[in-house]
Amino acid sequence: MAENSTTAPTENNAGPANPPAKPGKRKLLLFILLAVVIAAAIVFGLYYWLHGRFFESTDDAYVTGNLVQITPQVSGTVTAIAADDGDFVKQGQVLVRLDPSDTIVSQETAEANLAKVVRQVRGLYSNVDNYKAMVAASKIQLQRARDDYQRRANLARDGAISQEELSHSRDALTSAETSLTSSQQQLSTTFALVDDTTISSHPDVKVAAAQLRQAYLNNVRSTMVAPVSGYVAKRSVQVGSRVQPGSALMAVVPLDQIWIDANFKETQLVKMRIGQPVEIDADLYGGDITYRGKVESLGVGTGSAFSLLPAQNASGNWIKIVQRLPVRIRLEPDHLDKFPLRIGLSTNVTVNLHNQDGPVLALHPQEQPRYATDVYDHQLVEADKLVARIIHENGEQAMAAGQGKN
Repeated sequence: MAENSTTAPTENNAGPANPPAKPGKRKLLLFILLAVVIAAAIVFGLYYWLHGRFFESTDDAYVTGNLVQITPQVSGTVTAIAADDGDFVKQGQVLVRLDPSDTIVSQETAEANLAKVVRQVRGLYSNVDNYKAMVAASKIQLQRARDDYQRRANLARDGAISQEELSHSRDALTSAETSLTSSQQQLSTTFALVDDTTISSHPDVKVAAAQLRQAYLNNVRSTMVAPVSGYVAKRSVQVGSRVQPGSALMAVVPLDQIWIDANFKETQLVKMRIGQPVEIDADLYGGDITYRGKVESLGVGTGSAFSLLPAQNASGNWIKIVQRLPVRIRLEPDHLDKFPLRIGLSTNVTVNLHNQDGPVLALHPQEQPRYATDVYDHQLVEADKLVARIIHENGEQAMAAGQGKN
Protein backbone atom coordinates (compact mmCIF):
# COMPACT_ATOMS: atom_id res chain seq x y z
CA MET A 1 0.00 0.00 0.00
CA ALA A 2 2.85 2.32 0.81
CA GLU A 3 4.45 1.79 -2.57
CA ASN A 4 1.26 2.64 -4.43
CA SER A 5 0.73 5.82 -2.49
CA THR A 6 4.26 6.88 -3.14
CA THR A 7 4.26 6.37 -6.93
CA ALA A 8 0.85 7.84 -7.62
CA PRO A 9 1.72 11.45 -6.96
CA THR A 10 4.71 11.10 -9.25
CA GLU A 11 2.54 10.06 -12.24
CA ASN A 12 -0.04 12.73 -11.57
CA ASN A 13 2.53 15.48 -11.33
CA ALA A 14 4.19 14.64 -14.74
CA GLY A 15 3.75 17.45 -17.35
CA PRO A 16 2.60 16.99 -21.09
CA ALA A 17 5.31 15.62 -23.47
CA ASN A 18 4.32 17.73 -26.60
CA PRO A 19 2.83 21.10 -25.88
CA PRO A 20 0.27 22.24 -28.57
CA ALA A 21 1.61 24.52 -31.35
CA LYS A 22 0.66 28.13 -31.30
CA PRO A 23 -2.08 29.19 -33.75
CA GLY A 24 0.12 31.91 -35.27
CA LYS A 25 2.86 29.47 -36.22
CA ARG A 26 0.38 27.12 -37.99
CA LYS A 27 -1.01 29.98 -40.07
CA LEU A 28 2.51 30.95 -41.07
CA LEU A 29 3.25 27.40 -42.31
CA LEU A 30 0.02 27.26 -44.30
CA PHE A 31 0.78 30.64 -45.85
CA ILE A 32 4.27 29.51 -46.87
CA LEU A 33 2.84 26.31 -48.38
CA LEU A 34 0.22 28.29 -50.30
CA ALA A 35 2.88 30.69 -51.56
CA VAL A 36 5.03 27.81 -52.77
CA VAL A 37 2.07 26.25 -54.61
CA ILE A 38 1.16 29.56 -56.23
CA ALA A 39 4.77 30.20 -57.22
CA ALA A 40 5.06 26.71 -58.70
CA ALA A 41 1.83 27.23 -60.64
CA ILE A 42 3.10 30.57 -61.96
CA VAL A 43 6.43 29.06 -62.96
CA PHE A 44 4.70 26.14 -64.67
CA GLY A 45 2.31 28.50 -66.43
CA LEU A 46 5.14 30.71 -67.64
CA TYR A 47 7.13 27.66 -68.77
CA TYR A 48 4.15 26.28 -70.66
CA TRP A 49 3.27 29.63 -72.24
CA LEU A 50 6.79 30.52 -73.25
CA HIS A 51 8.19 27.07 -74.02
CA GLY A 52 6.10 23.98 -73.33
CA ARG A 53 3.17 24.78 -75.60
CA PHE A 54 5.52 24.78 -78.62
CA PHE A 55 6.47 21.12 -78.18
CA GLU A 56 4.59 17.87 -78.55
CA SER A 57 6.08 14.54 -77.54
CA THR A 58 5.19 10.86 -77.47
CA ASP A 59 6.83 7.61 -76.52
CA ASP A 60 4.60 5.64 -78.88
CA ALA A 61 7.23 5.84 -81.62
CA TYR A 62 9.25 3.12 -83.33
CA VAL A 63 12.04 2.78 -85.85
CA THR A 64 10.77 1.63 -89.25
CA GLY A 65 12.53 0.95 -92.53
CA ASN A 66 12.48 -0.97 -95.78
CA LEU A 67 12.47 -4.75 -95.62
CA VAL A 68 13.61 -5.71 -99.11
CA GLN A 69 12.34 -9.24 -99.65
CA ILE A 70 14.48 -11.55 -101.77
CA THR A 71 12.09 -13.67 -103.83
CA PRO A 72 12.85 -15.91 -106.83
CA GLN A 73 11.42 -15.04 -110.25
CA VAL A 74 11.83 -18.59 -111.55
CA SER A 75 11.36 -21.96 -109.91
CA GLY A 76 14.38 -24.09 -109.12
CA THR A 77 16.41 -26.00 -106.56
CA VAL A 78 18.69 -24.02 -104.25
CA THR A 79 22.32 -25.02 -104.70
CA ALA A 80 24.13 -22.25 -102.78
CA ILE A 81 23.40 -19.58 -100.15
CA ALA A 82 25.99 -16.81 -99.99
CA ALA A 83 24.75 -14.80 -96.98
CA ASP A 84 23.19 -15.43 -93.59
CA ASP A 85 21.39 -13.39 -90.92
CA GLY A 86 23.40 -10.35 -89.85
CA ASP A 87 25.76 -10.39 -92.82
CA PHE A 88 26.38 -7.15 -94.65
CA VAL A 89 25.85 -7.40 -98.41
CA LYS A 90 26.50 -4.89 -101.16
CA GLN A 91 24.17 -4.06 -104.00
CA GLY A 92 24.57 -6.64 -106.77
CA GLN A 93 26.21 -9.25 -104.52
CA VAL A 94 25.07 -12.85 -105.10
CA LEU A 95 22.76 -14.12 -102.35
CA VAL A 96 21.20 -17.37 -103.60
CA ARG A 97 21.94 -19.63 -106.56
CA LEU A 98 19.47 -22.04 -108.15
CA ASP A 99 20.31 -25.05 -110.30
CA PRO A 100 20.63 -23.52 -113.82
CA SER A 101 20.43 -26.75 -115.82
CA ASP A 102 16.85 -26.29 -117.01
CA THR A 103 17.27 -22.60 -117.82
CA ILE A 104 20.48 -23.23 -119.75
CA VAL A 105 18.74 -25.86 -121.91
CA SER A 106 15.83 -23.47 -122.52
CA GLN A 107 18.20 -20.69 -123.55
CA GLU A 108 20.12 -22.92 -125.95
CA THR A 109 16.83 -24.07 -127.51
CA ALA A 110 15.72 -20.46 -127.94
CA GLU A 111 19.07 -19.54 -129.54
CA ALA A 112 18.75 -22.38 -132.06
CA ASN A 113 15.16 -21.45 -132.82
CA LEU A 114 16.10 -17.81 -133.48
CA ALA A 115 18.89 -18.87 -135.83
CA LYS A 116 16.49 -21.15 -137.71
CA VAL A 117 13.84 -18.45 -138.04
CA VAL A 118 16.40 -15.92 -139.25
CA ARG A 119 17.51 -18.31 -141.99
CA GLN A 120 13.90 -18.97 -142.98
CA VAL A 121 13.19 -15.25 -143.25
CA ARG A 122 16.38 -14.81 -145.22
CA GLY A 123 14.97 -17.43 -147.61
CA LEU A 124 11.84 -15.31 -148.03
CA TYR A 125 13.95 -12.43 -149.29
CA SER A 126 15.69 -14.82 -151.71
CA ASN A 127 12.30 -16.02 -152.95
CA VAL A 128 11.31 -12.45 -153.72
CA ASP A 129 14.37 -12.08 -155.95
CA ASN A 130 13.58 -15.41 -157.63
CA TYR A 131 10.00 -14.46 -158.34
CA LYS A 132 11.09 -11.09 -159.69
CA ALA A 133 13.34 -12.93 -162.13
CA MET A 134 10.47 -15.27 -163.05
CA VAL A 135 8.17 -12.31 -163.71
CA ALA A 136 10.81 -10.71 -165.92
CA ALA A 137 11.26 -13.98 -167.86
CA SER A 138 7.50 -14.39 -168.20
CA LYS A 139 7.21 -10.87 -169.61
CA ILE A 140 9.85 -11.70 -172.23
CA GLN A 141 8.05 -14.91 -173.15
CA LEU A 142 4.76 -13.07 -173.36
CA GLN A 143 6.20 -10.42 -175.62
CA ARG A 144 7.74 -13.10 -177.78
CA ALA A 145 4.44 -15.01 -177.99
CA ARG A 146 2.56 -11.82 -178.77
CA ASP A 147 4.96 -10.92 -181.59
CA ASP A 148 4.82 -14.45 -182.93
CA TYR A 149 1.02 -14.44 -182.91
CA GLN A 150 0.93 -11.07 -184.68
CA ARG A 151 3.19 -12.32 -187.43
CA ARG A 152 1.16 -15.48 -187.89
CA ALA A 153 -2.06 -13.51 -187.90
CA ASN A 154 -0.73 -11.40 -190.79
CA LEU A 155 0.33 -14.54 -192.67
CA ALA A 156 -3.02 -16.16 -192.04
CA ARG A 157 -4.85 -13.21 -193.64
CA ASP A 158 -2.75 -13.74 -196.75
CA GLY A 159 -3.39 -17.49 -196.62
CA ALA A 160 0.29 -18.31 -196.12
CA ILE A 161 -0.44 -20.48 -193.04
CA SER A 162 -3.37 -22.53 -191.97
CA GLN A 163 -5.88 -21.57 -189.29
CA GLU A 164 -4.70 -24.50 -187.18
CA GLU A 165 -1.19 -23.07 -186.97
CA LEU A 166 -2.67 -19.68 -186.06
CA SER A 167 -4.72 -21.36 -183.33
CA HIS A 168 -1.57 -22.94 -181.86
CA SER A 169 0.07 -19.53 -181.80
CA ARG A 170 -2.96 -18.06 -180.04
CA ASP A 171 -2.78 -20.84 -177.43
CA ALA A 172 0.90 -20.12 -176.86
CA LEU A 173 0.07 -16.44 -176.31
CA THR A 174 -2.66 -17.34 -173.82
CA SER A 175 -0.28 -19.66 -171.99
CA ALA A 176 2.37 -16.93 -171.77
CA GLU A 177 -0.19 -14.48 -170.37
CA THR A 178 -1.32 -17.04 -167.74
CA SER A 179 2.28 -17.79 -166.79
CA LEU A 180 2.99 -14.08 -166.29
CA THR A 181 -0.13 -13.64 -164.16
CA SER A 182 0.81 -16.61 -161.98
CA SER A 183 4.36 -15.35 -161.51
CA GLN A 184 3.10 -11.89 -160.54
CA GLN A 185 0.69 -13.37 -157.99
CA GLN A 186 3.44 -15.47 -156.45
CA LEU A 187 5.68 -12.43 -156.32
CA SER A 188 2.96 -10.39 -154.60
CA THR A 189 2.32 -13.14 -152.05
CA THR A 190 5.97 -13.56 -151.20
CA PHE A 191 6.64 -9.82 -151.23
CA ALA A 192 3.80 -9.29 -148.73
CA LEU A 193 5.69 -11.45 -146.23
CA VAL A 194 8.75 -9.19 -146.28
CA ASP A 195 7.32 -5.84 -147.36
CA ASP A 196 8.72 -2.83 -145.45
CA THR A 197 10.80 -5.03 -143.14
CA THR A 198 14.35 -6.11 -142.59
CA ILE A 199 15.46 -9.44 -141.22
CA SER A 200 15.74 -8.08 -137.69
CA SER A 201 12.33 -6.36 -137.83
CA HIS A 202 10.45 -9.27 -139.40
CA PRO A 203 7.56 -10.44 -137.17
CA ASP A 204 8.73 -14.06 -137.07
CA VAL A 205 12.23 -12.98 -136.08
CA LYS A 206 10.88 -10.64 -133.42
CA VAL A 207 8.80 -13.44 -131.88
CA ALA A 208 11.81 -15.76 -131.78
CA ALA A 209 13.97 -12.96 -130.38
CA ALA A 210 11.43 -12.30 -127.61
CA GLN A 211 11.46 -15.99 -126.71
CA LEU A 212 15.26 -15.91 -126.50
CA ARG A 213 15.18 -12.81 -124.31
CA GLN A 214 12.78 -14.52 -121.93
CA ALA A 215 14.92 -17.66 -121.82
CA TYR A 216 18.03 -15.55 -121.22
CA LEU A 217 16.36 -13.64 -118.37
CA ASN A 218 15.18 -16.89 -116.77
CA ASN A 219 18.73 -18.21 -116.90
CA VAL A 220 20.16 -15.03 -115.38
CA ARG A 221 17.45 -14.97 -112.70
CA SER A 222 18.53 -18.36 -111.43
CA THR A 223 21.16 -16.32 -109.58
CA MET A 224 19.56 -13.89 -107.10
CA VAL A 225 21.50 -10.76 -106.14
CA ALA A 226 20.99 -8.07 -103.51
CA PRO A 227 18.92 -5.17 -104.89
CA VAL A 228 20.35 -2.79 -102.28
CA SER A 229 23.18 -2.69 -99.77
CA GLY A 230 22.18 -3.68 -96.26
CA TYR A 231 22.05 -6.42 -93.66
CA VAL A 232 20.51 -9.84 -94.16
CA ALA A 233 17.59 -10.80 -91.92
CA LYS A 234 14.93 -13.52 -91.72
CA ARG A 235 16.76 -16.11 -93.82
CA SER A 236 14.42 -19.06 -94.27
CA VAL A 237 15.82 -20.73 -97.39
CA GLN A 238 17.85 -23.94 -97.14
CA VAL A 239 20.17 -25.67 -99.60
CA GLY A 240 18.26 -28.26 -101.60
CA SER A 241 14.91 -26.53 -101.19
CA ARG A 242 12.64 -26.34 -104.21
CA VAL A 243 11.51 -22.72 -104.38
CA GLN A 244 8.72 -21.16 -106.39
CA PRO A 245 8.39 -17.61 -107.74
CA GLY A 246 7.28 -15.16 -105.08
CA SER A 247 8.34 -17.19 -102.02
CA ALA A 248 10.31 -15.13 -99.45
CA LEU A 249 13.83 -16.51 -99.01
CA MET A 250 15.38 -13.73 -96.91
CA ALA A 251 15.25 -9.98 -96.44
CA VAL A 252 17.84 -7.24 -96.83
CA VAL A 253 17.48 -4.28 -94.48
CA PRO A 254 19.23 -1.07 -95.62
CA LEU A 255 19.85 0.67 -92.30
CA ASP A 256 20.55 3.93 -94.14
CA GLN A 257 16.91 3.94 -95.26
CA ILE A 258 15.11 4.10 -91.92
CA TRP A 259 12.66 6.52 -90.39
CA ILE A 260 10.51 6.97 -87.27
CA ASP A 261 6.79 6.29 -87.17
CA ALA A 262 5.46 8.27 -84.20
CA ASN A 263 1.82 7.83 -83.19
CA PHE A 264 0.51 11.13 -81.83
CA LYS A 265 -2.90 11.73 -80.30
CA GLU A 266 -5.27 13.60 -82.55
CA THR A 267 -5.30 16.47 -80.05
CA GLN A 268 -1.53 16.90 -80.51
CA LEU A 269 -1.65 17.49 -84.28
CA VAL A 270 -3.33 20.90 -84.33
CA LYS A 271 -0.10 22.84 -84.87
CA MET A 272 2.04 20.07 -86.34
CA ARG A 273 3.37 20.81 -89.84
CA ILE A 274 5.61 19.11 -92.41
CA GLY A 275 9.23 20.19 -92.04
CA GLN A 276 9.19 20.93 -88.31
CA PRO A 277 12.38 19.84 -86.47
CA VAL A 278 12.27 16.79 -84.23
CA GLU A 279 14.48 15.39 -81.50
CA ILE A 280 14.55 11.63 -80.96
CA ASP A 281 15.90 9.60 -78.06
CA ALA A 282 16.18 5.84 -78.56
CA ASP A 283 15.63 3.52 -75.62
CA LEU A 284 18.64 1.54 -76.86
CA TYR A 285 21.04 4.38 -75.96
CA GLY A 286 18.91 6.15 -73.36
CA GLY A 287 19.39 9.90 -73.20
CA ASP A 288 23.07 9.78 -74.12
CA ILE A 289 22.43 10.07 -77.86
CA THR A 290 19.91 12.47 -79.38
CA TYR A 291 19.01 12.12 -83.03
CA ARG A 292 17.68 14.96 -85.12
CA GLY A 293 15.01 14.74 -87.78
CA LYS A 294 12.14 16.49 -89.51
CA VAL A 295 8.46 15.79 -89.92
CA GLU A 296 8.14 14.23 -93.36
CA SER A 297 4.43 13.48 -93.50
CA LEU A 298 1.33 13.42 -91.35
CA GLY A 299 -0.90 10.37 -91.51
CA VAL A 300 -4.07 10.52 -93.59
CA GLY A 301 -5.93 8.05 -91.39
CA THR A 302 -5.81 6.30 -88.06
CA GLY A 303 -4.60 2.77 -87.67
CA SER A 304 -8.08 1.52 -86.88
CA ALA A 305 -9.45 3.03 -90.11
CA PHE A 306 -7.05 0.93 -92.19
CA SER A 307 -7.33 -2.24 -90.14
CA LEU A 308 -8.73 -5.43 -91.63
CA LEU A 309 -11.81 -5.15 -89.41
CA PRO A 310 -12.49 -1.44 -88.77
CA ALA A 311 -14.19 -0.53 -85.51
CA GLN A 312 -17.98 -0.18 -85.69
CA ASN A 313 -18.96 2.78 -83.51
CA ALA A 314 -22.66 2.66 -84.42
CA SER A 315 -23.58 0.74 -81.28
CA GLY A 316 -25.36 1.53 -78.05
CA ASN A 317 -22.31 1.00 -75.88
CA TRP A 318 -20.03 3.30 -77.89
CA ILE A 319 -17.24 4.97 -75.90
CA LYS A 320 -15.23 7.82 -77.33
CA ILE A 321 -11.51 7.01 -77.49
CA VAL A 322 -8.82 9.50 -78.44
CA GLN A 323 -7.39 8.29 -81.74
CA ARG A 324 -3.75 8.31 -82.80
CA LEU A 325 -2.35 9.22 -86.19
CA PRO A 326 1.05 8.10 -87.52
CA VAL A 327 3.61 10.83 -88.21
CA ARG A 328 6.64 9.91 -90.30
CA ILE A 329 9.90 11.50 -89.21
CA ARG A 330 12.93 11.56 -91.48
CA LEU A 331 16.18 11.07 -89.59
CA GLU A 332 19.26 13.17 -90.18
CA PRO A 333 22.38 10.97 -90.67
CA ASP A 334 24.25 12.58 -87.77
CA HIS A 335 24.83 9.60 -85.51
CA LEU A 336 23.54 6.71 -87.58
CA ASP A 337 27.01 5.57 -88.65
CA LYS A 338 28.39 5.44 -85.11
CA PHE A 339 25.16 4.62 -83.28
CA PRO A 340 23.00 2.67 -85.74
CA LEU A 341 19.33 2.02 -85.10
CA ARG A 342 17.49 -1.21 -85.79
CA ILE A 343 14.02 -1.85 -87.13
CA GLY A 344 11.37 -1.88 -84.40
CA LEU A 345 13.30 -0.07 -81.63
CA SER A 346 11.31 2.15 -79.26
CA THR A 347 12.01 5.87 -79.24
CA ASN A 348 10.84 9.08 -77.57
CA VAL A 349 9.98 11.86 -80.00
CA THR A 350 9.64 15.59 -79.39
CA VAL A 351 8.42 17.89 -82.17
CA ASN A 352 9.23 21.62 -82.14
CA LEU A 353 6.09 23.49 -83.21
CA HIS A 354 7.55 27.00 -83.49
CA ASN A 355 7.68 26.99 -87.29
CA GLN A 356 4.14 27.05 -88.68
CA ASP A 357 5.06 27.72 -92.33
CA GLY A 358 4.94 24.11 -93.53
CA PRO A 359 1.84 22.42 -94.98
CA VAL A 360 -0.28 19.88 -93.16
CA LEU A 361 -0.38 17.56 -96.20
CA ALA A 362 2.00 17.19 -99.13
CA LEU A 363 1.16 19.62 -101.93
CA HIS A 364 3.19 18.19 -104.83
CA PRO A 365 3.93 14.67 -106.07
CA GLN A 366 7.41 13.21 -105.89
CA GLU A 367 9.36 13.91 -109.08
CA GLN A 368 11.89 11.15 -108.48
CA PRO A 369 11.33 7.67 -107.06
CA ARG A 370 12.00 7.47 -103.34
CA TYR A 371 13.76 4.11 -103.64
CA ALA A 372 15.20 2.47 -106.73
CA THR A 373 17.78 -0.08 -107.82
CA ASP A 374 19.63 -0.58 -111.09
CA VAL A 375 20.98 -4.10 -110.57
CA TYR A 376 18.52 -5.51 -113.09
CA ASP A 377 19.00 -2.93 -115.82
CA HIS A 378 21.91 -4.65 -117.55
CA GLN A 379 20.14 -8.02 -117.89
CA LEU A 380 18.00 -7.05 -120.87
CA VAL A 381 20.92 -5.19 -122.43
CA GLU A 382 22.98 -8.39 -122.46
CA ALA A 383 20.00 -10.29 -123.91
CA ASP A 384 19.71 -7.72 -126.74
CA LYS A 385 23.41 -8.14 -127.52
CA LEU A 386 22.96 -11.91 -127.79
CA VAL A 387 19.94 -11.51 -130.09
CA ALA A 388 21.78 -9.03 -132.31
CA ARG A 389 24.76 -11.36 -132.61
CA ILE A 390 22.66 -14.36 -133.67
CA ILE A 391 20.73 -12.30 -136.22
CA HIS A 392 23.94 -10.91 -137.65
CA GLU A 393 25.63 -14.29 -137.92
CA ASN A 394 22.63 -16.03 -139.52
CA GLY A 395 21.10 -13.13 -141.40
CA GLU A 396 22.96 -10.10 -142.68
CA GLN A 397 26.43 -11.62 -142.50
CA ALA A 398 25.36 -14.87 -144.16
CA MET A 399 23.40 -13.00 -146.83
CA ALA A 400 26.39 -10.77 -147.59
CA ALA A 401 28.63 -13.84 -147.82
CA GLY A 402 26.20 -15.47 -150.25
CA GLN A 403 26.04 -12.40 -152.44
CA GLY A 404 29.84 -12.22 -152.44
CA LYS A 405 30.05 -15.78 -153.78
CA ASN A 406 27.54 -15.00 -156.48
